[in-house]
Amino acid sequence: MTLSFAPHSFAAHLNAPMPRGLREQADTMPFDTFLAEYAPTSWPVRLGDWNCTDGARPATRLGPQARHYQATLTIGERTCATSAAASGPVAALTAMLYDYGIPVELIDFHQVRAGERTATFIRGSDGLHAQWALGLSEDATQSALNAVIACANRLLTSS
Repeated sequence: MTLSFAPHSFAAHLNAPMPRGLREQADTMPFDTFLAEYAPTSWPVRLGDWNCTDGARPATRLGPQARHYQATLTIGERTCATSAAASGPVAALTAMLYDYGIPVELIDFHQVRAGERTATFIRGSDGLHAQWALGLSEDATQSALNAVIACANRLLTSS
């Protein structure tokens, strides 16, 4: 398979093909324009502190076990501390958002290397609209969390 894209496009920075739903935009949009569109940083929902409060806990039984997560979310002008028990960080964050009236159901999830960083592409829905979003970070978990927040923001503004 041959990849062809504009030399300064977003796709030129990835080590793998883009998700199908974003290929045309990523092939033609300049890097900064793509980031501004799909990974907004100055929107109403922002993620502050994030941690797994029992991440070092040893497994005591077989099978998946919920972990406990805590976060600081800023929604508009209000900052709140929240927590959730879930099988992973993305599930915990979507549960936290839902508790504040911001539904984000994941439809597609793609994670690829982008140089020294991880790019996470999420297509999420609020039940009425679907939007693609991007998270970009050196840490894969933080990349995924950034993508969920970007998706929540894109869904809020598409209503």
